[in-house]
Amino acid sequence: QSEYELAEAKLKSAQAKVNEALSVQEHAAIKLSYTKVRAPFDGIINRIPLKLGSLVTEGSLLTTESDLSSVFAYFNVSEGEYLHLMQSRQSNKSIGSNVHLLLANGEDYPYAGEIETMETEFNDNTGAIAIRARFPNPKHLLKHGASGKVQLLSRVQGAVLIPQKAVMEVQDKNFVFVVSPKDNTVKMKSFTARTRASDFYIVHSGLSPGESIVYEGIQNIQDGSRINPRYISADSLVAIK
Repeated sequence: QSEYELAEAKLKSAQAKVNEALSVQEHAAIKLSYTKVRAPFDGIINRIPLKLGSLVTEGSLLTTESDLSSVFAYFNVSEGEYLHLMQSRQSNKSIGSNVHLLLANGEDYPYAGEIETMETEFNDNTGAIAIRARFPNPKHLLKHGASGKVQLLSRVQGAVLIPQKAVMEVQDKNFVFVVSPKDNTVKMKSFTARTRASDFYIVHSGLSPGESIVYEGIQNIQDGSRINPRYISADSLVAIK
């Protein structure tokens, strides 16, 4: 009986040593796991200033990581453009929600973005409202902090377009030279713009379809001047742009 108890005591002592060794092994594995830095999501890391073997203390910033699967674009629009955008969204949601991006090198970004949210009030100083759109970025072409031009698509029916080049701004009013078909004399005429689209104004009031205006040379003429016009169609100007 005493030999059995002695053997059992030795077995328990050996098991205790094994458990202690396993605990030491587990503790070492936990410490070893601290040397592996795992990102919480897929993305692209920034510069790593530390070299292999550098001592890193707890709380030190190794680097930063960015999720570039999609990128936000922040931009501002005027109150008039905002109202026009909302009207377009009501008539055709796909047109009013989709936006396009013109890159800094002048090329079109191949993926359309979508308006996700906007602020609830206009800026008192600028009269504009901030909007955020999300663009897919599967090839990681876009980077945080990059610049570009956001293009909003909207539908306008029966609109009169005036080239910006033909417009004079005098005391916050817009004027063009309208050519008389009878004697080719020009007359200054003011108009109200609904909004501006690229290099054109969309006329709200003041001008009628079919009127001829001076496109080039407005700096060299004045009200009542007689000119020798060379007519070009508005469609050709839009096609050039």
